[in-house]
Amino acid sequence: MELKQIKELIAAMEKAGLKKMSIKEKDGFEIHLEKPDGVYPQPVAYPSVLHHPPAPIPHKEIHHSVEKHAPHAAEAHAESKQQPGKFVTAPIVGTFYSAPSPEDPPFVKVGDRVDENTVICIIEAMKVMNEVKAGISGTIAEIYVESGHPVEFGTKMFRIV
Repeated sequence: MELKQIKELIAAMEKAGLKKMSIKEKDGFEIHLEKPDGVYPQPVAYPSVLHHPPAPIPHKEIHHSVEKHAPHAAEAHAESKQQPGKFVTAPIVGTFYSAPSPEDPPFVKVGDRVDENTVICIIEAMKVMNEVKAGISGTIAEIYVESGHPVEFGTKMFRIV
């Protein structure tokens, strides 16, 4: 299948209002197209330098979910369900970084005051560094993810009170 045909499929999906489409050809070629829910910012590509961009390079901001007392399967977070506050969850799948580079201090630590526009971490997805902002005002009560560890969509990263 050529790029022109794929673009035509995408246009047809838009016109028909479809969110998902899968096609299998007899020769074994398969294509799965899916339109994401919500609005996602355009990613910015950075050169990969030890999985971190140089400190002075600006990052793209991504919107995320803030959920209050959302259930989570991990036992490590079971006790946090009874504690007050809101959780900042991962808006995308990727690698969590608490600082702009290994030499820099973390964006935030437990006890820090944050507001809606405070950058609290970076999630790297496909060599693109995406800044995550707090989205709410408060104090960082807990940090659930270690720098360099993978996160999935919806993974609890911070508890803010």
